[in-house]
Amino acid sequence: MLLSLLLGLFLVVLLPQSSDATALTYSLPANEDACFYIWADKPGKKLGFYFAVQQGGSFDIDFEVKGPDGASILKGEHERQGDYVFTANHFGEYSFCFSNDMSTFAEKLIDFEISVENEVRPNFQKDSSGKEQPATLTEMEESLFRLSGSLTNIARSQKYFRTRENRNYATVTSTQGRIFWFAFMESIAIVAMAGLQVFVVKNFFNVRKGGV
Repeated sequence: MLLSLLLGLFLVVLLPQSSDATALTYSLPANEDACFYIWADKPGKKLGFYFAVQQGGSFDIDFEVKGPDGASILKGEHERQGDYVFTANHFGEYSFCFSNDMSTFAEKLIDFEISVENEVRPNFQKDSSGKEQPATLTEMEESLFRLSGSLTNIARSQKYFRTRENRNYATVTSTQGRIFWFAFMESIAIVAMAGLQVFVVKNFFNVRKGGV
């Protein structure tokens, strides 16, 4: 426990990172589009874009990312999930749009996150003699950066498994509903066939008066 706290403290002190993130879950109706925007106050910042379709149809969606100049940066059709990081080369507003035009009635539930990150490597000052940093500090720095990358990969894996869990749950719920209604209609059909057979047999043995 103490080791984990110390590691977290080192990551905070040695790996300063400014990050503005927006995580949302949005329900997109059929034949509609939705756009979300984020502001890059200066060029060179890293923009992260993650999305996953949790429910609806075939769990797919169309998306497009555009820069301040209107140029398309990322684009995909019938995508179920995506995790992208790109550099904002221009100052201004970036748009992240989803399109559900391919669906006629299916509503899509989308879980997505948009983030602006600007990682700053630690800047250790030199001593009074102007000597270089000790090699041990550099090795520690690189180790912490590798640990930071590993933690990012773990977070992405958790998002992936969460999406798989939600999709499997939606599939199980849909299958359960279909089985219920199929069994219900089958029961009605059996009762109707039994009633029809009784009616036919009753009329077959029913002899009218007069020997006819």
